[in-house]
Amino acid sequence: MPAKDTFHDILKLALQNDGWTITHDPLTLQIGLRQVYIDLGAKKIIAAQKDNREIAVEVKTFAGASNIAEFHLAVGQFLNYRSILRRQQPNRTIYLAISTEIYNSFLKKNCPKSASKTTKSNLSSLNQIPQRFYNG
Repeated sequence: MPAKDTFHDILKLALQNDGWTITHDPLTLQIGLRQVYIDLGAKKIIAAQKDNREIAVEVKTFAGASNIAEFHLAVGQFLNYRSILRRQQPNRTIYLAISTEIYNSFLKKNCPKSASKTTKSNLSSLNQIPQRFYNG
């Protein structure tokens, strides 16, 4: 099982404080004979719709020497997980969560932003997570 990213527990607490129930820590998916692990699976009952909203969240710290290399790894992993979820759990939306510092200092720049638009990734910084998940 992979190590937890630095912000894993912060994200988990933020989701719980916003009314999400953590259903998986980690969310394990089977791919042939292998398993992949998405950091968290959660659900929230939306009373007005009388429906469940299910999400998967991959947390990335960007702890390596190169933010662009970390970005490439994170987006590649996100796309792989999204593809798997679409086949196995199509009602679950995947998010990529990163620190507010990385979001403001690196990902707001045009090159990575255009890449996230191209891949249609759901990207949230940690301070956006409760509002983003509820309204998004």
